[in-house]
Amino acid sequence: MLREPAELKIGEDGRVELPMGVLVEAGLHPGARVVAYSAGDGRIVLRRADDAIAELMTTGSLT
Repeated sequence: MLREPAELKIGEDGRVELPMGVLVEAGLHPGARVVAYSAGDGRIVLRRADDAIAELMTTGSLT
């Protein structure tokens, strides 16, 4: 559950900045590697790279 919701804006260059509070709450820190992908239903998923790679190796897909 996200306790600190944040509305984000996509910049003209396509970049999005996440507030540090959201990252800290997710257990991420500056320099952490993440994978972003579309869930295909309008959601964008942001996951720790190690977790995403492990799931991909185990199941053959990202859910």
